[in-house]
Amino acid sequence: MLSDLDQIEAALLGTPLAGLPTGYGPGGTVLVGGVDPGRLLTAWQAAEALVPVTGRRPILITDDFVGRLELRPEPQPGPAESELLAFAEAARSSDPWSTYRHHGADDEVQEGEAEYYAHGVAGADLTDLASDVALPTSRPALERALYDRLLADPDRYAEVLATVEFLTQTDYWFTPDSVLLMLLPTDDVRSSGYWVDHYGALTLEHRQQLAEVLARWRDRWDARLVASWGTMLQFQVGRRPSPGDEAWTAAGQIKALAPNLDLSQWEVAVALPAGGAWFLHDRP
Repeated sequence: MLSDLDQIEAALLGTPLAGLPTGYGPGGTVLVGGVDPGRLLTAWQAAEALVPVTGRRPILITDDFVGRLELRPEPQPGPAESELLAFAEAARSSDPWSTYRHHGADDEVQEGEAEYYAHGVAGADLTDLASDVALPTSRPALERALYDRLLADPDRYAEVLATVEFLTQTDYWFTPDSVLLMLLPTDDVRSSGYWVDHYGALTLEHRQQLAEVLARWRDRWDARLVASWGTMLQFQVGRRPSPGDEAWTAAGQIKALAPNLDLSQWEVAVALPAGGAWFLHDRP
């Protein structure tokens, strides 16, 4: 792993990060300042491609919502190796989906309420597809019935996709005014969760569970964490879920981690196969 700033700056030559100010950040990290907010993905991709060289996994962060982060000339202490190993092992043995659950997963839909859940937040109306669903039933069961009926009707599916495909496009991502690239002192995906500052993972236990999600999504979907803006996480996804069970399961997990993502699960499931950018939002 590269720790000398001169060596890191040399590694960045020939990339969009070349010539930007560098310095040491908190917890053994290295910060690259002055990242162009209009080229976020390009900047991150450059640093991600250099992980075999730097030994440091990159993540974009912002100091818009806190005091300005200082690029220091001297290294700042990070976790001991034993502490980081213990963190990764605790993450590996955790069950994140026992903690991260969407607040509507236990809702029961009564007679006369199906229409409410069949109206998509993005504008699609599936009321007619819900007309013969036996009630009462759970919200997930109703939404899965709606989704399955969409899958059986390609024209209707395409109509819904047109309303929700924005969700998996980078145009939907949040863009801060001030952006820094944080180079973490590890190339391990699970261990990288130690440094992820996210509202949905304020305790050590939750941070470990989020780290396990990062590792599982990387293995399953080649989902790579691009940015953490405090209440928002943004991912680049190399293997998109296929329509059906894959998209439905991934949509449920995203909803569990993103309670402020207002779209219904059936809307998210339709959107996921259409793009490789995931946006999660969890705020007070």
